[in-house]
Amino acid sequence: MTDFIEEFLKNYGPEVSEQLSSTLGIDQDTALQMIPAVAPMILGGLKRQMEQHGGRDKRARADRVNHILNKYGSASVLDHIDGEFHSRAQERSPDPRLGGLLGESGVQAADMMSKQFNLDKGTAMRIIVMLAPIILGALTNKRDRGGVGSRGIAALIDQDGDDSILDDVAGFLLQGLSGSDSQRSGLLGDLLSGVMQPRCRKCGRPVDSNMKFCPGCGSRL
Repeated sequence: MTDFIEEFLKNYGPEVSEQLSSTLGIDQDTALQMIPAVAPMILGGLKRQMEQHGGRDKRARADRVNHILNKYGSASVLDHIDGEFHSRAQERSPDPRLGGLLGESGVQAADMMSKQFNLDKGTAMRIIVMLAPIILGALTNKRDRGGVGSRGIAALIDQDGDDSILDDVAGFLLQGLSGSDSQRSGLLGDLLSGVMQPRCRKCGRPVDSNMKFCPGCGSRL
């Protein structure tokens, strides 16, 4: 898994999965697994845009990413993820193609996610549409507030993005998110386990499943 996706899961995984679960009525563990399914495709789509519109010119590549982030990636969405999800969930015709960013690969991904996670097709399409602005918003936030800058984000996408997965969406999803033991191995497994650790409903503190009272606020679990 790429550094950016690891960082995204640590910083936003709990809230994103909770809000996605609440908005769409799906299991939170399933919602969490959608992040490492969708995020690599977003990065791959951005890298392909850089290749197609910037070639080997570093400035042109950075300009292309800037254009996309300035148009579709607002860091402000990170402050109201619940509102963004609610708004996107109301769209009557969600487009998993995300315009030209994913193209038909987005449609293929929705099909695969629907089958693998037992979701209806509409829900799978909405998940892609709902996660995209949050992921783009996190990239914009890293560019503007994280001291990375335009060329830094372009370099990050060069390093972390793999546009070849757009040509083999089925292979990517089957290999990485098939529900096999490998799905929860390594760092991804550690991150998912940490995010899904039980928490006190009142104060949000992580607790053990065998505890009867929260050690933080004393409320009954």
